[in-house]
Amino acid sequence: MLDARALEKSYGPRRVVQQVSLQLPAGRITGLLGPNGAGKSTTVAMLAGLLQPDAGTLVLSPGAASPAAYRARIGLVPQDLALYEDLPARANLALFGALYGLRGALLQQRIQQALALVGLAERAQDKPATFSGGMKRRLNIACALVHDPDILLFDEPTVGVDPQSRNAIFDNLEALRDRGKALLYTTHYMEEAERLCDTVVVMDQGRVVTQGDQATLLATLPAAQALTLSLAAHSPPPQLDALQALPGVRTVTLAQQTLSVALASPQALTAASAAVLAALAAQGCAVSQLATRRATLEDVFLALTGRQLRDQ
Repeated sequence: MLDARALEKSYGPRRVVQQVSLQLPAGRITGLLGPNGAGKSTTVAMLAGLLQPDAGTLVLSPGAASPAAYRARIGLVPQDLALYEDLPARANLALFGALYGLRGALLQQRIQQALALVGLAERAQDKPATFSGGMKRRLNIACALVHDPDILLFDEPTVGVDPQSRNAIFDNLEALRDRGKALLYTTHYMEEAERLCDTVVVMDQGRVVTQGDQATLLATLPAAQALTLSLAAHSPPPQLDALQALPGVRTVTLAQQTLSVALASPQALTAASAAVLAALAAQGCAVSQLATRRATLEDVFLALTGRQLRDQ
């Protein structure tokens, strides 16, 4: 639905976005991840039509006849709350809807639908100043929805909210995806991206360093699943070459009496675990403890962007 091609943005000599390309298909949630200063917010601002790229193109399908028509197809949920605290919730939505040209019965219908989706229909006449942080976040989402955009951009929408509000927001996003909307979701919480995102784009230093579905990204790691086996003190050293030749096993290392086995995929866990245990038993090695660990998006993220602190 939205195709961003080779976007560039500089501030003076500093290039903050370099050759960024990504797609936002209908009915999908695309995660945009990256450390502080990676260029995510600048990219979101360009996708929203708020910032003009220095180079590159933004292609909507179907196309937009003007910049205003383009922006009307986009709904932006910024990280900083964009609400009028002393206006009732309904009045906030009426204002944002009017900015997109909605009037009369259609505007009232859209207001009611947006409030119902985020679970605030019963608080329509209350002011955001009386809302909890989670309720304000949900109203912020409703304001971005009131004009019924095709594409929704969410810039860290769960910052500072409690677990119940986070899950309510997740339910809202999944409902919008099921309606056929195209969603972009930026977050620093890897578990959010794992739950929500069909596709993940990782940025660092202004560039896209990888993108794909989660299974594809996890497959780039040395181990998508790992076994850790503690060998009994009296066990002889295992034959590592024989273990590494087993189906589904990538690498095997031994440190003192701890055997680490990297597996090719989570799907290989059951069969490979049984094969490793059988091979160790055949070699006369006794196992006192076994633990498993599945690779996560955080492992992918740190492998690509490093562990150095990013304070900018």
